[in-house]
Amino acid sequence: MSSPKVLFGFHAVGVRLKTAPKSIIEIYYESSRRDARMRQFLERANEAGARLIEADGLRLAKLCGSHGHQGVAARVEPVAQVTSLDDLLDSIKEPPLLLVLDSVTDPHNLGACLRVADGAGAHAVIAPKDHAAGINATVAKVASGAAETMPYFMVTNLARTLGELKERNIWCIGTSDDAPKTVYQVDLKGPVALVLGAEGSGMRQLTRKTCDELVSIPMRGAVESLNVSVASGVCLYEALRQRS
Repeated sequence: MSSPKVLFGFHAVGVRLKTAPKSIIEIYYESSRRDARMRQFLERANEAGARLIEADGLRLAKLCGSHGHQGVAARVEPVAQVTSLDDLLDSIKEPPLLLVLDSVTDPHNLGACLRVADGAGAHAVIAPKDHAAGINATVAKVASGAAETMPYFMVTNLARTLGELKERNIWCIGTSDDAPKTVYQVDLKGPVALVLGAEGSGMRQLTRKTCDELVSIPMRGAVESLNVSVASGVCLYEALRQRS
């Protein structure tokens, strides 16, 4: 059995209350906070039968390792998820939509990417084990609950995994500033894996070479690139638009 973990922030704890309330061991809340948002949250927690423990801000910060807890934290048991990418892909009845992140090591960026992937209806997020952030409390907080619902697979060899996706007829489309086509000029209605690299460095060379096609995001202003989570949103929601 995996050891309990800590979730913090209204969104992250609220999603767990909604999706798997029995997995919550206990919820800590800042007793000095009596605003409407806290009252509504405590009502939901009581309705779910969660154990509530009063705590001050300092105790919450120590528990979370962060001062961004919003006055709410929970100790939870891990929720069983699909254990392998192959199992997930075998279970999908519609054309897969995947987000692949190469060299995204900042937990805030990862959390934001998970959130936008969940919002756009992606089936999974994939990243390499050696060049990526793992799921931690900061990622869960920024993801606003999506870390609980979005499958996140860290693979040993990203290029090999892209090759395996291609064997499943999943088209691997990478993003690059110098690509001649834009994301709006490619067909995203079929099985697609959108591959993005970290802001600045971009994808590693081998990842880039493994992609079936490269596309760009049009930039009309002075800045040369977008944050990876914003770029993920642009690409995923264009796929969602085409599929709708």
